[in-house]
Amino acid sequence: VKLGMQSIPIATACTIYHKFFCETNLDAYDPYLVAMSSIYLAGKVEEQHLRTRDIINVSNRYFSPGSEPLELDSRFWELRDSIVQCELLMLRVLRFQVSFQHPHKYLLHYLLSLKNWLNRYSWQRTPIAVTAWALLRDSYHGGLCLRFRAQHIAVAVLFLALQVYGVEVPAEAEAEKPWWQVFSDDLTKPIIDNIVSDLIQIYTMDTELP
Repeated sequence: VKLGMQSIPIATACTIYHKFFCETNLDAYDPYLVAMSSIYLAGKVEEQHLRTRDIINVSNRYFSPGSEPLELDSRFWELRDSIVQCELLMLRVLRFQVSFQHPHKYLLHYLLSLKNWLNRYSWQRTPIAVTAWALLRDSYHGGLCLRFRAQHIAVAVLFLALQVYGVEVPAEAEAEKPWWQVFSDDLTKPIIDNIVSDLIQIYTMDTELP
């Protein structure tokens, strides 16, 4: 947030981070350095360029609350060089495949369609859209973006948002196929259940952190 990154660059940074550690050993690299390099690289990929100095200072305040911005001394320049070198390493490990299809555009389309299906009262009294976007954002805390298709993730977070507020899609019982399959023909209920289960597991892990 403090870096002013938009949702797509953030999603790309998270995907790069998770994909890198899927290809390597978590114990072999500093996760904080990889995180900073992921942000730096994602800014380039999504054309929202960020200064390394801003990334370093924001990360330093996050990892060391209350600390002052780093001076432009040898420590700063060493860290900056480490970020650049790590970026090059990540590109090689990921074989320069750092462009991804994210669920965001699909979720936006699905929400607009669902809004037209639901009656105005059901839509206005429940924060379905806000909840779905929040669930999508939180999904990047784990590796869902690597295990499931973007369209399926978009439908699953929308499915969970509807379940949370007990909102039913009108005329679903009479329809030839469930509403979520209208959005994605190859989607099945077990896939939705797996995505929802993995997402809930992310929240469970967060509550278990000391």
